[in-house]
Amino acid sequence: MNMMVLSVEGELRRQARVARRLGSPFVASVLEAGHRQLGRAPRTEALIESWPRDPSASALAMRFNAALHCLARRGELEVLRGLYAREHEDYDGAIGAALAASDDFIAGWMENTPQTNEVGRAAAIGAALMAARHRFGLPFELFELGSSCGLNLNLARYGYDLGGVIAGEEHSPVQVVPLWTGPAPLPAPIEVAAARGVDLNPLDAGDLATRERLLSYVWADQPGRARRLERALDLALRHPPRIDRADAASWLAQRLEEPQTDGLCRVVFHSMVLQYLTAEDRQSVLYAIRTAGARATEARPLAWISFEWTPTRSEVHLSLTCWPSGETKRLATCHAYGNWIDWRG
Repeated sequence: MNMMVLSVEGELRRQARVARRLGSPFVASVLEAGHRQLGRAPRTEALIESWPRDPSASALAMRFNAALHCLARRGELEVLRGLYAREHEDYDGAIGAALAASDDFIAGWMENTPQTNEVGRAAAIGAALMAARHRFGLPFELFELGSSCGLNLNLARYGYDLGGVIAGEEHSPVQVVPLWTGPAPLPAPIEVAAARGVDLNPLDAGDLATRERLLSYVWADQPGRARRLERALDLALRHPPRIDRADAASWLAQRLEEPQTDGLCRVVFHSMVLQYLTAEDRQSVLYAIRTAGARATEARPLAWISFEWTPTRSEVHLSLTCWPSGETKRLATCHAYGNWIDWRG
């Protein structure tokens, strides 16, 4: 057995430790029971053991967790529904029964790329936009990579409480209030003149299967996140985001070659996307951004906002690079789903 297989076999337990550290003991217990009961689902077990890529970067455990959450939400297996409703604590019994009854469904679900479109990350992106606003004093033209359902393209329509600083749309049905540490950000408007995104498989906020998939990826012991996601999906029906179906690298190169309007700050942003790109595509994205940055002027500036894991996957960093200077600042360390932000400013 090679080291990759050994690594994959422990992925459910590893992610369980991460979930517990992030304040989700229920998800941790589900993953631990999944590890113990995996032999009851031979197709899923084989899929996990033969996973060809880095299981952590592929969010393998989160695919597994979301499949079980989806089954629980459907309520077809009473023992699993009862576990998620907190009617009992027989994790092994419920998870084992689900694995035995729904092996094909779980394996099929896990073969598809995760779709989270976490609205909580909009607070970090919005705070970075406020910092860019102080730098340039201009409204924004947004380009998002890996937009999924495009919910964060609507970030200017959300309301925020960022360490006591109120931003965005005060009366929006979508309110994002992360736990904030560090100095409060300097107040500034989040003014978006245009927003456009890209995804290999853009999702439709009005599609019931899409909504089910997105809600299943929300951790089951975080109901506030689920309610906020539902409101963001409803808002997207009223204000449909513009998302192109394409690969991120070629799409971004084309967008950044297009003429930029004077008086707008062009912004490229992404959250938890780079890990899903090939090494070649990551390099192409970085090359396109830096090439466009070399052309930037004070009248037509470029900003790049990155919300991504560090290479060791030990922290999530929010960084902002502004051109024409090319200066990069790490603005914050963040919770992976945006639940908290440790702001450096």
